[in-house]
Amino acid sequence: MEIDSHIFAFSALASLLTVISLVVVFMVSDPNYSVTGFADSKSEFSLPTAELQRIIPSTPDHIKAIYDGSTVHLHTNRSRNSTGAVIRKLKRLSREEELARARASIRMTVLARNVSAETARFEKESDLPAAQVYRNRRTFFRSYTEMERRFRVYVYMEGDIPIVHRGPCKDIYAIEGRFISEMEHGFRRFRTSDPRRAHVFFMPFSATWMVRSLYTPLSYNHSPLRQFVSDYVRVISTKYPFWNRTQGADHFMLACHDWGPSASRGSSLLYNNSIRVLCNANSSEGFKPQKDVSLPEIALYGGNISPKLLHPPPPNASRPHLSFFAGGLHGPIRPLLLQQWKGRDPDMQVYEYLPKDRDYYTYMLNSKYCLCPSGYEVASPRIVEAIYAECVPVILSEHYVLPFSDVLQWEAFSIQVETSEIPRLKEILMAVPEEKYRRLQEGLRAVRKHFMLNQHAKRFDVLHMILHSIWLRRINRRLP
Repeated sequence: MEIDSHIFAFSALASLLTVISLVVVFMVSDPNYSVTGFADSKSEFSLPTAELQRIIPSTPDHIKAIYDGSTVHLHTNRSRNSTGAVIRKLKRLSREEELARARASIRMTVLARNVSAETARFEKESDLPAAQVYRNRRTFFRSYTEMERRFRVYVYMEGDIPIVHRGPCKDIYAIEGRFISEMEHGFRRFRTSDPRRAHVFFMPFSATWMVRSLYTPLSYNHSPLRQFVSDYVRVISTKYPFWNRTQGADHFMLACHDWGPSASRGSSLLYNNSIRVLCNANSSEGFKPQKDVSLPEIALYGGNISPKLLHPPPPNASRPHLSFFAGGLHGPIRPLLLQQWKGRDPDMQVYEYLPKDRDYYTYMLNSKYCLCPSGYEVASPRIVEAIYAECVPVILSEHYVLPFSDVLQWEAFSIQVETSEIPRLKEILMAVPEEKYRRLQEGLRAVRKHFMLNQHAKRFDVLHMILHSIWLRRINRRLP
């Protein structure tokens, strides 16, 4: 009898601990908390509040979870033998339960005053850069590891090559093709063949190949692009239940071509609800940072990063030029820059087109600051090239939402100058103290790994950072 009473007491204690642990998870999954800002309460990059309805039993009865394939229902059960079943069944979580647990884990990291030994070890092994380039380094790391642990992407098989399942890999829009290729043939950790397990659904069409295959040159008619997108959404929404379940809110498209945003208007639900991953991240033209992702533009004209940019000079190397720019008269900002500075000051190496006997990347490597004005659209590949060259980017743009700005502090490795201040550009750059310039260079060396485009994706590289940005948008959306 005494042994039986001990067993009963142990069972009751285990049951009580199970209930308490569940309540703790529910409490830290506060419906009013958002995990994606990665900054203090003053951050301007905080994203929508995470919401998830919860049912918490009002009695201390044992909890029994019944899994029906799409959600977890909680019921009370007085059976002493249900504790083990609870633990086993709770391992099979719905998509929203998984995201709620991820939010809880991230929030616990935010609230924790001390770093656990496990977290410290993981951070050391990850070789993350210095803290100053992040809004919150520890929170980013926890979010990233939760993504690695949980995030699953389903890639639709519908559509024919070349417009679907392929993209450009050797031009100014190379990031578009490289991401599609990685989703189709790599990212085994994240891709799932079972759409019921997916947190997001990828529509792998290429806006660049759409333009090349469907657009009539000089017609300025985007209707064929929009019609293609409309047809694609109609096919997947008719064939599968997933689009209609959320009105497209857990689906995403990716486009680096300037006309990607225009093509997305082919479906109003895609435009308004879905995650749009775009190089042309112009907040004045419908780009919404709360749900859309800014895609870094990376030019790979030969299919690879220039060897010169792979090995920039050491920090103490001489950089004789104050600043450098060479590029055509595209858009409203570049004419202002060239009119003011082209050929007018040896410190300001500003060209419309570089003479054939001079090398573009050599100029970058020999300059302290690289001027990055927008062209017809807000994004510029010069920003990433400047990061590779460890030449501090001077961003001359309006309404541009910078890539990964919900994680990275761009002011730690770049300078942003209002276009109205272009006449004072030299004065502004000369006024930067040498100590601050050295810190900016250190920031560039720190964030470089997050913008590297590897032949096969590596942890924390640009392809993983893009995926993490998508994860952030998804984790903060309460969906059916």
